[in-house]
Amino acid sequence: MYRKMSFKIVSALPFVLLSFAFAQTASQSLDAVVRWNRIATDVTAAAQMDPLTETRIFSILHVAIHDAVNAIDQRYKPYRLQTPSVREASIEAAIAAASHATLVELIPAAKSQFDAAFEDALQTIQNDKARKAGLEIGRKAAATNLAARKNDGATRTVTREPGTKPGEYRPTPPDFTPAWFAHWGDITPFVLKSSAQFRPVPPPAVTSATAIADMEEVREIGAEKSATRTTEQSEIARFWYEGSSQGWNRITREVAISQQLDTWENARLFALVNLAMADGFIGGFEAKYYYNYWRPATAIREAGDKEWINYLPTPPVPDYPSTHTVLGAAAATVMAKFFGTNFVSFSMTSGAPYAGITRTFWSFSEAARENGSSRVLAGIHFTTAVNAGYLQGAQIGEWVYENALRPVHAPHTAPISASSVGASH
Repeated sequence: MYRKMSFKIVSALPFVLLSFAFAQTASQSLDAVVRWNRIATDVTAAAQMDPLTETRIFSILHVAIHDAVNAIDQRYKPYRLQTPSVREASIEAAIAAASHATLVELIPAAKSQFDAAFEDALQTIQNDKARKAGLEIGRKAAATNLAARKNDGATRTVTREPGTKPGEYRPTPPDFTPAWFAHWGDITPFVLKSSAQFRPVPPPAVTSATAIADMEEVREIGAEKSATRTTEQSEIARFWYEGSSQGWNRITREVAISQQLDTWENARLFALVNLAMADGFIGGFEAKYYYNYWRPATAIREAGDKEWINYLPTPPVPDYPSTHTVLGAAAATVMAKFFGTNFVSFSMTSGAPYAGITRTFWSFSEAARENGSSRVLAGIHFTTAVNAGYLQGAQIGEWVYENALRPVHAPHTAPISASSVGASH
């Protein structure tokens, strides 16, 4: 049975009120940064929010948290908020206020959930003066960062006519959904100088040997009823199918918890990962609609296999580059640079629509590479698009890490747990 895409475009569809999907007792034991990340991702996952909008929300959330924490004790340069240190302020109150104000503004339909989490977070703060100072700092950080993104172009609507020539993108079977988010490459980047800063080289001509080889590869291994795709390869395709903004935030939580990062480290790590993913979508979508390259399902059917269908649904956007791969490479690059090594092992369990699959990785790059290859196994991207996406994502991740939220003093690399280095797959 072919499964239809279930993301909702938030600019067109209202949110329904949601109940919390996480246990309050469990969330209270987490670092405040990790806890609010979990709150935000749970709410957007339950609302089936599209991953592009998620990356914008999560980035604004986490730079607000980062700025609030560093307004109390500035260990890293702020993203936006410039203010003298307020060392008497409660860090927990500052994080709660920054998170609550940001999320209520960006996801107003879920206000009741955010209100409950906010009140829950404040219950443990006994010092009234510290709480008040923290609330003020957090709200100021949220307001500053929300104002900076108010007119970034995210709410624009742009329509694209389907292509008709060989190689030009057009809606794909079975439902032929019109193209999404054609404007996303034009919104203001978070850290990049421009959305086209790391635009990939052009995709191959449709009559080239590379394009033909790409098409034959997907025709064979990416078909709904492929005779060559193994059971594990099918599992890999399903494991990585959820939106990158959900999967890579879950990976970041797993690693942050296992490495026992402090609040400042967590604030910086989550901000950097989400900034890289947000700019990954912005840069990736600029290239997608610049090249407007067709998807495998279109190419294979145009080549004569009129009934061919891919294993998993094709997102309604052009093929080149694979932004799923861009985001994975960007996040993996940030984390490898943050920890000073690529070799940190971790496990992750997938979320919807194919929830409950657990896989283990011995490095960030291994996960990112598998993430990219999953799109070929799913039948929805050519290998060339995946390779271009990996290169662009790595470039964006490195740029974000080197140009945002830098240490105030000596360069800082987070400590690595010995048990996580050099583990086998």
